[in-house]
Amino acid sequence: MSSLLKVDSEIKTKVDAFRERITAEAEDLVANFFPKKLLELDAFLKDPSINIVELKDIHSEINLTVPDPILIPNLHDGLEAQNAKKRKLEDGSGEDKMTGTKVFVMPGGMMKSNGNLVELIEKVKPEIRTLIEKCNTVKMWVQLLIPRIEDGNNFGVSIQEETVAELRTVEGEAASYLDQISRYYITRAKLVSKIAKYPHVEDYRRTVTEIDEKEYISLKIIVSELRNQYVTLHDMILKNIEKIKRPRSSNTDALY
Repeated sequence: MSSLLKVDSEIKTKVDAFRERITAEAEDLVANFFPKKLLELDAFLKDPSINIVELKDIHSEINLTVPDPILIPNLHDGLEAQNAKKRKLEDGSGEDKMTGTKVFVMPGGMMKSNGNLVELIEKVKPEIRTLIEKCNTVKMWVQLLIPRIEDGNNFGVSIQEETVAELRTVEGEAASYLDQISRYYITRAKLVSKIAKYPHVEDYRRTVTEIDEKEYISLKIIVSELRNQYVTLHDMILKNIEKIKRPRSSNTDALY
């Protein structure tokens, strides 16, 4: 059937070499890299940096002092209060508007992130990226093993398609972990900005602490999920390796 489409021999040689390289790399990933990586992540989960019992140990001090209160003259006496109230009604500014404190510069310079969490995030992010890249390679390998479409004898092909779907799911979940880290930084930045603008509101300070604790717990869950995904993929592919590599049995095999 390939004679129906003319393919340049030089290009075909290069494509075949690419297929061989992907095959060798993917088989090494499944056989060696995945089990080694799951053991590394399992050891990482026992590291003291990710097993802090007292979450207050990961808290970061917010160096924003509460300014002295500004005394506003009392306008609620006699005619002056009535005139002030009348002016508010006429101007349509009867509702109280809390504008907060204008922030031109941080007193202590740049407001730093939570150092403990930044250090942990910098350890976890490369692991997420590695999983995405390796899954992509193995997914390409399995897709290249899918035979041409035929009627019947497609059980092995369905196993290949399920394997590709699982690899694609793992890729998507790993990418969502990166989005989660980005959302943490954005959310925390907004809260710190609120603290700078409304330094007298304690709830904003407490919310930053809660966000930090939540992110710490989430990072441990992410590492656990990365390990579990390596275990699942390694186990799934090994159990079905025969059907993945040879999805269709020959007619001779079917006779016996």
